[in-house]
Amino acid sequence: MRSLSVRSIAGQVFAVQVLLVGLLIVAATTALILQARNDSEQEAVRRATAVAQTFATSPGIASAMGTENPTAQLQSRAEETRKRAHLDFVVVANTKGIRYTHPKPEFIGKELVADWRPVVKGKIVTESVQGPLGREVQATVPISRGNGTVAGVVCAGMTAADVSGRVERQLPLVFGSAAGALALATGGTALVGGRLRRQTRGLGPAQMTRMYEHHDAVLHSVREGVLIVDSHGRLVLANDEAGRLLDLPRDAEGRPITELGLEPRTAELLASGRVATDEVHLAGDRLLAVNQRPTRWDGGMSGSVATLRDSTELRALSGKAEVAERRLRLLFEAGSKIGTTLDIVRTAEELTQFGVPWFADFATVDLVDPVLRGDEPAGSAMRRTATSGIRADHPLWRVGKMITYAGGVPQALGFGAGRPVLEADLRAYEGWQEQDPEQATKIVKYGIHSMITIPLRARDVTLGIATFWRSEQSEPFDEDDMALTEELVARAAVAIDNARRYTREHAMAATLQRSLLPQGLPEQDALDVAHRYLPAQAGVGGDWFDVISLPGGRVALAVGDVVGHGLHAAATMGRLRTAVHNFSALDLPPDELIAHLDELASRFDQDQAAAGTDAPGISGASCLYAIYDPVSGRCTVAGAGHPGPAVVLPDSTVTFPDIPLAPPLGLGGEPIETVELELPEGSRLALFTDGLIRDHGRDFDEGLGVLRTTLAGLPDGTPEETCQAVFDTMVSAHPGDDIALLVARTHLLDPGHVAEWELPSDPAAVARIRNEAAEQLTAWGLEEIAFTTELILSELMTNAIRYGCAPSRVRLLRARTLICEVADGSSTSPHLRRAATTDEGGRGLFLVAQYALRWGTRYTPNGKIIWAEQPLTDPMLPLADTEGEDLLDQWDDIPG
Repeated sequence: MRSLSVRSIAGQVFAVQVLLVGLLIVAATTALILQARNDSEQEAVRRATAVAQTFATSPGIASAMGTENPTAQLQSRAEETRKRAHLDFVVVANTKGIRYTHPKPEFIGKELVADWRPVVKGKIVTESVQGPLGREVQATVPISRGNGTVAGVVCAGMTAADVSGRVERQLPLVFGSAAGALALATGGTALVGGRLRRQTRGLGPAQMTRMYEHHDAVLHSVREGVLIVDSHGRLVLANDEAGRLLDLPRDAEGRPITELGLEPRTAELLASGRVATDEVHLAGDRLLAVNQRPTRWDGGMSGSVATLRDSTELRALSGKAEVAERRLRLLFEAGSKIGTTLDIVRTAEELTQFGVPWFADFATVDLVDPVLRGDEPAGSAMRRTATSGIRADHPLWRVGKMITYAGGVPQALGFGAGRPVLEADLRAYEGWQEQDPEQATKIVKYGIHSMITIPLRARDVTLGIATFWRSEQSEPFDEDDMALTEELVARAAVAIDNARRYTREHAMAATLQRSLLPQGLPEQDALDVAHRYLPAQAGVGGDWFDVISLPGGRVALAVGDVVGHGLHAAATMGRLRTAVHNFSALDLPPDELIAHLDELASRFDQDQAAAGTDAPGISGASCLYAIYDPVSGRCTVAGAGHPGPAVVLPDSTVTFPDIPLAPPLGLGGEPIETVELELPEGSRLALFTDGLIRDHGRDFDEGLGVLRTTLAGLPDGTPEETCQAVFDTMVSAHPGDDIALLVARTHLLDPGHVAEWELPSDPAAVARIRNEAAEQLTAWGLEEIAFTTELILSELMTNAIRYGCAPSRVRLLRARTLICEVADGSSTSPHLRRAATTDEGGRGLFLVAQYALRWGTRYTPNGKIIWAEQPLTDPMLPLADTEGEDLLDQWDDIPG
């Protein structure tokens, strides 16, 4: 109750709340009564209209109007309708307004109190009138006959007193709500009063006044400035000392801090509200130590309080602090702007561009020439690598000039001694002009008057010289500038040396990769082949390709991708390419070759894990391998984790065959499957790595679409033209990944250059087939190698009959070489050995190996094929001291 005393703040708040609640209750009640009355009248009119229309259209009403005594028929029906509808009256009158019915019979026969004339014309009238029952709200509607004429009118309604009664029934709810609001206001005031007393620690108004006067006196008498700023950056309070130190205007309180004319750095601190401890700020000719803290410690941060202390004696210290701050800021920005790439020239340019105009008007960088190639610095000859200046018409040497500084010039002294050299006034010193007196004169006339030259040293090696120049109105360089510049150049030198090392490693990796990629394509007649390779911007990687000649005139195409970049990726690529070469020498089908390659990659990774090295493994590499046979025109393809090829048919239709690719190499777990493609002659086959498809940030499907469009737009393009067009369209100058592309156009071997015979198991068939083969060689114009061919065929057929099984077949292919093939159903492979003098056999394959350019065995799903190749020109000579007849005598045990 004491909290609600009129003399207390809570009591005064309570009185105001009671007054406001009372006014709100009166306003709400008035509005409610008016609104309810209006709503009730509208509802009464709607109900009266509905009842009158229903009664007027009821059966028999219109006919009753035409009888001699309408009252007798209508009075009872009107009263019954009135009672059921809860209305005060339902009155029927004729077209002249004379009542036939009324709740009070004495009013029957009298004129209707309503605007009935428009109703006789067919309209409906609603109105409020002073009738026999008092103030009435009524609706008058016409009674229509079947022919559309009006027989009379019906007037229905209720009195205004009945309408008002409905409003009055809602007043208890209004007064109950008002009482509840007043009770809530009383409780809220009590809570506010208790909270105020707790916050004021029980102090009354008089005590609070005395406390305020005491604090105000102390605030304005202390010799330390005090400012209070709200959370919106407006000055709430400033004592006299703060006004004096900051020279604040009299109307400063209530204005934003940023509009008081303070030094920008000080205004930013005061407006930010951040915590500050003894920060030194300039205010006119004073140095102020500023401390700032938030005014609330519960996380609300509604404002801040700052104290200002005059510390003018710290000016000298502040100057040194600003110099240190400037130096730190310079070095910090240099770290983010110099060495952003691993390019030597670009890093040197960044050094000169940063120095101008920050602390110099012109800057040059000269690097020892081998450094630009990534080599260790050797000699004193340097190349001007970068130049920047505030103007482009300067007389300094241009980029690219080779320079060897003479012994007495500052650059030579700095380069030789590994220390900076300062020439504060170039006009007074003669030694620096020894290098080029004519150019030195131009420099002085141009206005350049001061110079610092600093060697670029990193890891105890001098890479070159950086020189900074000032001209015109700039202050000469001093010792502080030299110390700052030396630290800046030292950081840049490390960046340049890193770029040099990267350039060297990149060159080594590129050299290694070039040595591991095909140096030339093998000679063959099955395919016209062209290729392209472009390393990623980040450095050489592991993308590779290969073209391998196989027996039978076939050609293998391979494309692969190794994850990562650098020397390790290039070396891994070399291992995989070598493995593919070795496996292809076994003439394995594509699925078996990929399976062996997958197993080899897993074994490589296991060995590396066992060795404990942290180099990335081979797992994740991909490979696509295809074998094209020019005799059948079929291409067999298998892959592991690599996108399939693109096929361009002779009619320029581009397809991407669905190749069932296995997981990348080293992951295994799924069988390798092959797809056999029928390629008409003149088709083009494009094998590529995913770097081609995903370049320029394209997704895979989008890249395939671009490749399809490019290939389709070259209907008659050669493989070389196709490669160039694809690279021009799809490849950027600095790709994000390695790109390898291999394009091959197919050829079919002329059927007239193929001869085949079935080889029965009868030894007598050897002579017949040998003779027919000799006739075929004569038809081909190869009589010179007929003897050698007969010798080779005889040995191969004899072996097939003796050690093989049916079915057996002999085939001669005339391509770039003459190829002899003997196929049988056995999987047993012959081995070359040197027969002893007592052996009955074993000499045949030895002779084949001596006469053939090369020979071997390849396995097929139904057996094996033993083949041998002979050159078509310069046939191999028979073994020394061996006559042809003697050689043929070795097969005299074979009939025929």
